Amino acid sequence: MQLPTARSAGLLILCIAIPLVIGFIGSTATLPEITGWYAGLDKPAFNPPGWLFGPVWTLLYILMGIALFLVVKNGVDTAPVQKAVCVFAAQLLANLAWSFLFFNMHSILLGLLDILLLFFLIAAAIILFRRISPYAAYLLVPYICWVTFASLLNAMIWLLN
Repeated sequence: MQLPTARSAGLLILCIAIPLVIGFIGSTATLPEITGWYAGLDKPAFNPPGWLFGPVWTLLYILMGIALFLVVKNGVDTAPVQKAVCVFAAQLLANLAWSFLFFNMHSILLGLLDILLLFFLIAAAIILFRRISPYAAYLLVPYICWVTFASLLNAMIWLLN
């Protein structure tokens, strides 16, 4: 087993920090609305307890960062890596947009449309990451599973409200 170099360790930290920062920015739109607007919405019986979302998203952002690292660790000078990174960036932006659309703007429908776009962007990232590093693709599977569940939850909230 090869020990990481200082460069690769720094790159890993940066790759993990990027999704975590996006998640933190999204939380600024989310957290103030949880006890007010969101609490007043009708939700389906399968709505998870509120305390679950923070730990799940933190873990998913860390897995995303590790996946990104596995894709870029050998450089970003090839077209496949550049395309994968662009799609990854697009899914991060869609992820961030959801928090502002759903929670900040109180638009359940725009949130639903955005999360559906997010699902397809994650699927595209998985396909592109797999061509570079199968392990990177596997690390995104929990993310797409959670977003699938979140999409169903978002759709049900839209229907109930």
